[in-house]
Amino acid sequence: MSPWIGVVGLMVVLGALTVLGIGWAGGLQGQRPTDLGVHNGRLKAPSATRNSVSSQAWMYTGAGADYARIEPLAFEGSAADAMQRLSSIVASMRGARIIEARPDYLVAEFTTRWLRFVDDVEFAILASSQRIDVRSASRLGSEDFGVNRARIEAIRARFDAR
Repeated sequence: MSPWIGVVGLMVVLGALTVLGIGWAGGLQGQRPTDLGVHNGRLKAPSATRNSVSSQAWMYTGAGADYARIEPLAFEGSAADAMQRLSSIVASMRGARIIEARPDYLVAEFTTRWLRFVDDVEFAILASSQRIDVRSASRLGSEDFGVNRARIEAIRARFDAR
Protein backbone atom coordinates (compact mmCIF):
# COMPACT_ATOMS: atom_id res chain seq x y z
CA MET A 1 0.00 0.00 0.00
CA SER A 2 1.26 3.43 -0.93
CA PRO A 3 2.12 5.80 1.92
CA TRP A 4 0.17 8.46 0.01
CA ILE A 5 -3.08 6.62 0.66
CA GLY A 6 -2.51 6.95 4.41
CA VAL A 7 -1.64 10.64 4.07
CA VAL A 8 -4.70 11.36 1.94
CA GLY A 9 -6.93 9.41 4.34
CA LEU A 10 -5.55 11.37 7.30
CA MET A 11 -6.16 14.65 5.45
CA VAL A 12 -9.76 13.66 4.71
CA VAL A 13 -10.40 12.76 8.35
CA LEU A 14 -8.79 15.99 9.60
CA GLY A 15 -10.80 18.01 7.07
CA ALA A 16 -14.05 16.38 8.18
CA LEU A 17 -13.24 17.00 11.84
CA THR A 18 -12.42 20.64 11.05
CA VAL A 19 -15.76 21.18 9.31
CA LEU A 20 -17.56 19.47 12.19
CA GLY A 21 -15.72 21.71 14.68
CA ILE A 22 -16.63 24.83 12.70
CA GLY A 23 -20.26 23.74 12.72
CA TRP A 24 -20.32 23.08 16.44
CA ALA A 25 -18.66 26.44 17.08
CA GLY A 26 -21.54 28.15 15.25
CA GLY A 27 -19.66 28.92 12.05
CA LEU A 28 -22.33 27.36 9.81
CA GLN A 29 -25.43 28.90 11.40
CA GLY A 30 -25.65 32.09 9.38
CA GLN A 31 -27.64 35.10 10.56
CA ARG A 32 -31.37 35.16 11.21
CA PRO A 33 -33.01 37.14 8.39
CA THR A 34 -34.37 40.51 9.45
CA ASP A 35 -37.22 40.41 6.91
CA LEU A 36 -39.18 37.41 8.20
CA GLY A 37 -42.87 37.84 8.91
CA VAL A 38 -45.99 38.63 6.95
CA HIS A 39 -45.77 41.80 4.87
CA ASN A 40 -48.75 42.78 2.71
CA GLY A 41 -50.12 39.26 3.10
CA ARG A 42 -46.89 37.62 1.99
CA LEU A 43 -44.16 35.65 3.68
CA LYS A 44 -40.58 36.26 2.59
CA ALA A 45 -40.01 35.28 -1.05
CA PRO A 46 -38.44 31.89 -1.78
CA SER A 47 -34.70 31.80 -2.38
CA ALA A 48 -33.39 32.20 -5.92
CA THR A 49 -31.62 28.85 -5.47
CA ARG A 50 -32.78 25.33 -4.55
CA ASN A 51 -32.72 25.76 -0.79
CA SER A 52 -36.26 26.75 0.17
CA VAL A 53 -39.92 25.83 -0.15
CA SER A 54 -42.91 28.16 0.00
CA SER A 55 -46.64 27.79 -0.46
CA GLN A 56 -46.55 31.32 -1.87
CA ALA A 57 -43.89 30.54 -4.50
CA TRP A 58 -46.57 30.78 -7.20
CA MET A 59 -46.46 34.57 -6.64
CA TYR A 60 -42.87 34.70 -7.91
CA THR A 61 -40.94 33.74 -11.04
CA GLY A 62 -37.58 32.11 -11.60
CA ALA A 63 -35.88 28.78 -11.00
CA GLY A 64 -35.91 29.19 -7.22
CA ALA A 65 -39.66 29.80 -7.23
CA ASP A 66 -40.28 26.78 -9.46
CA TYR A 67 -38.30 24.53 -7.12
CA ALA A 68 -39.90 26.04 -3.98
CA ARG A 69 -43.55 25.32 -4.80
CA ILE A 70 -45.32 23.40 -2.07
CA GLU A 71 -48.94 23.27 -0.94
CA PRO A 72 -50.09 25.17 2.16
CA LEU A 73 -51.40 23.27 5.16
CA ALA A 74 -55.19 22.98 5.29
CA PHE A 75 -57.24 22.91 8.47
CA GLU A 76 -60.81 22.65 9.64
CA GLY A 77 -62.20 24.28 12.74
CA SER A 78 -60.79 27.32 14.45
CA ALA A 79 -57.56 29.06 13.52
CA ALA A 80 -56.60 29.13 17.20
CA ASP A 81 -56.87 25.34 17.47
CA ALA A 82 -54.91 24.89 14.24
CA MET A 83 -52.10 27.16 15.44
CA GLN A 84 -51.95 25.41 18.82
CA ARG A 85 -51.71 22.02 17.09
CA LEU A 86 -49.04 23.31 14.70
CA SER A 87 -47.00 24.89 17.52
CA SER A 88 -47.09 21.64 19.46
CA ILE A 89 -45.91 19.63 16.44
CA VAL A 90 -43.07 22.03 15.63
CA ALA A 91 -41.92 22.26 19.25
CA SER A 92 -41.68 18.46 19.48
CA MET A 93 -39.40 18.07 16.45
CA ARG A 94 -35.66 17.43 16.69
CA GLY A 95 -33.61 20.59 16.38
CA ALA A 96 -36.63 22.94 16.55
CA ARG A 97 -36.75 26.14 18.52
CA ILE A 98 -39.78 28.40 18.33
CA ILE A 99 -38.68 32.01 17.98
CA GLU A 100 -42.07 33.72 17.81
CA ALA A 101 -45.62 32.45 18.21
CA ARG A 102 -48.69 34.61 17.66
CA PRO A 103 -52.30 33.59 16.97
CA ASP A 104 -51.74 34.07 13.23
CA TYR A 105 -47.98 33.50 12.79
CA LEU A 106 -45.25 31.12 13.91
CA VAL A 107 -41.54 31.21 13.18
CA ALA A 108 -39.04 28.56 14.23
CA GLU A 109 -35.42 27.68 13.67
CA PHE A 110 -34.36 24.13 12.92
CA THR A 111 -30.73 23.25 13.64
CA THR A 112 -29.19 20.18 12.00
CA ARG A 113 -27.67 17.61 14.30
CA TRP A 114 -24.08 17.36 13.13
CA LEU A 115 -23.03 20.49 11.29
CA ARG A 116 -25.45 22.82 13.11
CA PHE A 117 -26.84 24.45 9.93
CA VAL A 118 -29.94 26.54 10.68
CA ASP A 119 -33.12 26.73 8.61
CA ASP A 120 -35.85 29.32 9.19
CA VAL A 121 -39.46 28.08 9.03
CA GLU A 122 -42.51 30.33 8.97
CA PHE A 123 -46.24 29.64 9.12
CA ALA A 124 -48.99 32.23 8.55
CA ILE A 125 -52.64 31.36 9.17
CA LEU A 126 -55.21 32.68 6.77
CA ALA A 127 -58.31 31.88 8.82
CA SER A 128 -60.78 33.00 6.16
CA SER A 129 -59.49 30.40 3.70
CA GLN A 130 -58.71 27.69 6.28
CA ARG A 131 -55.08 27.41 5.19
CA ILE A 132 -51.66 27.96 6.66
CA ASP A 133 -49.03 29.32 4.31
CA VAL A 134 -45.53 27.94 4.89
CA ARG A 135 -41.96 28.87 4.08
CA SER A 136 -38.87 26.90 5.02
CA ALA A 137 -35.41 28.04 3.92
CA SER A 138 -31.77 27.30 4.58
CA ARG A 139 -29.73 30.27 5.72
CA LEU A 140 -26.57 29.13 3.99
CA GLY A 141 -25.81 27.36 0.74
CA SER A 142 -27.59 27.09 -2.56
CA GLU A 143 -28.88 23.50 -2.30
CA ASP A 144 -30.80 21.90 0.56
CA PHE A 145 -31.00 18.37 -0.91
CA GLY A 146 -34.75 18.32 -0.22
CA VAL A 147 -34.45 18.85 3.54
CA ASN A 148 -36.87 21.79 3.73
CA ARG A 149 -39.49 20.02 1.61
CA ALA A 150 -39.18 16.83 3.68
CA ARG A 151 -39.54 18.82 6.90
CA ILE A 152 -42.74 20.56 5.75
CA GLU A 153 -44.19 17.28 4.47
CA ALA A 154 -43.40 15.62 7.83
CA ILE A 155 -45.15 18.48 9.62
CA ARG A 156 -48.10 18.17 7.20
CA ALA A 157 -48.38 14.42 7.85
CA ARG A 158 -48.49 14.95 11.62
CA PHE A 159 -50.83 17.94 11.31
CA ASP A 160 -53.26 16.03 9.09
CA ALA A 161 -53.16 12.93 11.33
CA ARG A 162 -54.77 14.74 14.24
